[in-house]
Amino acid sequence: MDVDEITLYGALWCPDCRRSKAFLTEQRVPFRYVDLEKHPEAVATVHEYNDGKQIIPTIVFPDGSVLVEPSDEELADKLGLSRSAAEECYDLVIVGGGPTGLTTGIYGARENLRTIIIERSALGGQAGITERLDNYPGFPEGIGGADLAGRFALQAQRYGVEMLPAVSVTSLEPQGNGVTRVTLSTGQQLTARAVLIATGSTYRRTGVDGEDDLIGAGIHFCATCDGPFYKGAGEVVVLGGGNSGFEEGLFLTQFADHVTIVERSASPRASRLLQDKVSDHERMTVLTETSVVRFNAGDDGKLASLTLAGTDGAETDHAASGVFVFIGLDPNTGWLDGLVDLDPVGFVTTNRMMESSVPGIFAAGDVRAGSTKQLAAAVGEGAAVALQIRPHLEAQSAGD
Repeated sequence: MDVDEITLYGALWCPDCRRSKAFLTEQRVPFRYVDLEKHPEAVATVHEYNDGKQIIPTIVFPDGSVLVEPSDEELADKLGLSRSAAEECYDLVIVGGGPTGLTTGIYGARENLRTIIIERSALGGQAGITERLDNYPGFPEGIGGADLAGRFALQAQRYGVEMLPAVSVTSLEPQGNGVTRVTLSTGQQLTARAVLIATGSTYRRTGVDGEDDLIGAGIHFCATCDGPFYKGAGEVVVLGGGNSGFEEGLFLTQFADHVTIVERSASPRASRLLQDKVSDHERMTVLTETSVVRFNAGDDGKLASLTLAGTDGAETDHAASGVFVFIGLDPNTGWLDGLVDLDPVGFVTTNRMMESSVPGIFAAGDVRAGSTKQLAAAVGEGAAVALQIRPHLEAQSAGD
């Protein structure tokens, strides 16, 4: 493929665009970058490639094919890049390169364990696409999510952790005595004396009528990624009254004239501090005991309104240019295919040693049942599980 003609349409404020740019640069793939803020005329081109939707990054290849919001794995496959682990046998294989996996990798490498982190997308996880983190210890002025994630990865690299981005783990097969065969999406198979599942979770969808058709055309799941598209918009709605919903709602006031937060329960679940901030904001409103019934498109195929219903069942149409959905997280455990025990909603259950129902396979961070889904806790669990993996390896060696 003549990679010289690859064109990436994006914006500086878009985390996924930065990730794709970084991946192409790291792989020494030449490309042309078009910043939509500097070249607004290119927005029409993005719409053309996305059936009128405004989605970035949009990456156009010389053969005329297009990738929209691609994972690093999809990019690597398209470019025909080689993605192989350096060895076949490891003391510790970590599935997931977010804060939990990176922390465990640092601890493992410091103990001279042959450690590899396998991440299907970009290192850093959800933290890496968060615009700003104000509650992580040690940064009194706050820190950008991408900056913090980059620091985690650099520290892991310093200790010699092997990191394999743009590769998925497709299966785990216990071999006995706590040893596991790990099969990668590339077909390569590794042997691990211990495995950590740290695959995190993803944003949940509403599942109501109109959602699938309007994703990217008015419905979004990342305010940092897509909020700037709504600069000057009259009304934007946030679904979800937890901390994420309130934080992202406050962030969106930088762009939209007014933000409405919709919460199904009688009272929001966000912290009192966030509730006070929203309550004091003159351009924000909170609707409780309200649920979304459907999303409605306008004549241009983009979101025009959403239909809301109260506890009495009465429906009203609420006009909005954009909707951002923050109604919870679903664990990334489907790939396990029933191998380990899960709780009723799909999170990995563990004992007090953070070991799953299968010996030698551990879980930590957002994917683990009972975790707090907070960044500081994810880092703490990464350190804690590393300390639990050590006696497993010691016992395994004693039995050899």
